[in-house]
Order: sequence, then structure tokens, then C-alpha cells
Amino acid sequence: MMPAPVELKQISKRFGQAQALSPLDLHVEGGQLLALLGPSGCGKTTTLRILAGFETPDTGSVHIDQRDVTDLPPNKRGLGMVFQNYSLFPHMTVGENIAFGLKMRRVNRSEQARRVREMLDLVRLSGYEDRHIHQLSGGQQQRIALARALITNPSVLLLDEPLGALDKNLREGMQFELRALQQRLGITSVMVTHDQEEAVTMSDRVAVMAQGRIVQIGAPQDVYARPLTRFVSEFLGTSNIFEGVLASDDSGRPAVRLDDAPQRLMPAAPAAALPAPGARVQVAVRPERIRLAANDGGALSARVQAVIFRGSHYAYEMSVAGRAAPVFVYHQDHRPVAGVGERVGLAWDEASAVILDEVAA
Repeated sequence: MMPAPVELKQISKRFGQAQALSPLDLHVEGGQLLALLGPSGCGKTTTLRILAGFETPDTGSVHIDQRDVTDLPPNKRGLGMVFQNYSLFPHMTVGENIAFGLKMRRVNRSEQARRVREMLDLVRLSGYEDRHIHQLSGGQQQRIALARALITNPSVLLLDEPLGALDKNLREGMQFELRALQQRLGITSVMVTHDQEEAVTMSDRVAVMAQGRIVQIGAPQDVYARPLTRFVSEFLGTSNIFEGVLASDDSGRPAVRLDDAPQRLMPAAPAAALPAPGARVQVAVRPERIRLAANDGGALSARVQAVIFRGSHYAYEMSVAGRAAPVFVYHQDHRPVAGVGERVGLAWDEASAVILDEVAA
């Protein structure tokens, strides 16, 4: 069976006077995992609930496997769903929890037992049929909730903050495990999360949402490297934002005369259409894309304010004369290459500095 695509067409939703979703379109390719990422109140959960059938859209339609399911109840849409709190039944055994969907469909007991064993093998918990929920760890409960969602062979899997109840170390391990299982099954999946790392690690595509709209959608590595707006740049990881005037260097390539260092031209590339020369622009540079260089005329002069070891890298907080916000630099060094109080140069190449698709003040 081919993986089922999902499509939302011009979906909108109001709750009283609040516009939860402005008309939006969303397409998920069959077999892909799409992450809906954004802060609280951005509309991601409302989008998922409309897809699930728990909310009715004010406008638009919902299509699963090219079938209009807008008016169908949740149990008729062919969906599996995993919630943040797992929603397991504490009075039932593991096997009874997993088999619940089959029982509601009046599947015979021997087939239920066979399918339960199959699901437990899939989530690497073979032999847990007779255990009770209180005997399981958080990670095991998450796997049982996933097995229960998958046992009915849904065409689409919906994940609502699926790892939010786990501690950091367990959550990181489950990111890889859940992603590997989704890829192995080839099931179309939509995940809601506010965790940027989770979205980047687990998804084929990420849709960043704000104020009821999708502000950027694409492969996570592309959205991270080429954010269109300041919001996307800062929400999807740490970013340094510079403002200045668009110009060009001696070879005619785009460059920006930064407000923080008007005597220097710093290289940059546009995220979308390139504005006209002389336009005020904002430039985003990721901390790991900045090089520490000699403090000379070719680099942005800065002073080291703090150095923090973060295990995989050193994080430097820099101050630049005339700039209120600090500049952050990440370097994967065995030891610090600059100490507090030292003056250094900050440099980057053209591809590392993104001219945002927004006009600077």
C-alpha cells in the first residue's frame, strides 16, 4: 500500500474573537514526517486537531490519501495518534491497552493477541503483555502508546508533543528511535512540537508557525541555514542579527555595510529576492558560522566578554563597539582560543550570512 499524502486547503479557525488560524495550505508527501513547529498559541495544535477531526474548520477542507475527510469523525479518518501524556488506561495491562482499538472493531481475541505480539516486537518490548502501566518507565509508556496507535494500521500517524513528558537524556534517545520506526514503516506522520531540536532531528520537512500562519516550510537543514525572517532565524536556534545597508564588494557580489562597523563591508547572500542597493537590511549569522580571525581591517572587531564550555564546543560571548546585543560564536576546540578581555576579529563567508526577507528599521 502506498503511503497516504495529507493536504489541508485554505483551513481557517476562530475561537470567539481570536483568529487561531488564518487561511493556510499544507501538503505532506506520503511517507514523510512533517513537524509543525512554533511557540505556544501559534496555531500548530489547532492545525493538528483539525486534521484529526477534533475541531471543525471555519473554512477549507481536509484531505487524506486524496479523500475529503472534512466532515468525517476522527474514528473514520484512518488515523493513529500519540499524545504527550500517552493517555494509557491505568487499569488495563499493556496488552489490553495496545489491543483497545482492535477490540472496539470487534476483532477476535486470537487475532488481537497475534497483533499485540507483533506490535511489542516492533517497539522492542516483547513479553510485556501482562505488565501494568505503573510498572513501566516513561520511555516504555511512550512505546506502548505508539504501539496502540499503530495496531489498527492507520494511514497517517499524528504526534502531539510525543516526547514532551520525558527527561532530556531519554528524550534525545527516543528522537532517534521514533524517527527510525517511522522511516521503517513508511507511514505519513505529522508532529506538533515547540522543541526546535526535536523538529530538526526527526522531520523530513518543518513548518514554522507564528500567529496562525506558516511563515516558512522546507527541509529542516534548509530552513535552519536559510531563514526568511528574523523570527524563524531566532526560533530555530541561536542567531546573531546585524542591521545595515546593502551594497556590493569589489567583485560585485552582495555585501552589507553594517551599522556596527560602517567602515567595513561584510559578505552576505539573500534568503529570497535581493533588495535594491542602498536598502536597509537585516542579516542573520549562526554562531557556528563565525570565524575568530586577526583583529585587522578585514574583520569585525570584538572583545571577548565570556567563554563557556558546553561539552561539544566552546561558546564565546562577544561585544562589538556601538552594538547593544552581544555576538555569540561557537567553536569546536579542545581548549579556548581566546580569553576574556582579548580583542579578536569576527569573520564569515558569503554563504554563512543570510540577508533576511524583511526590511530593517
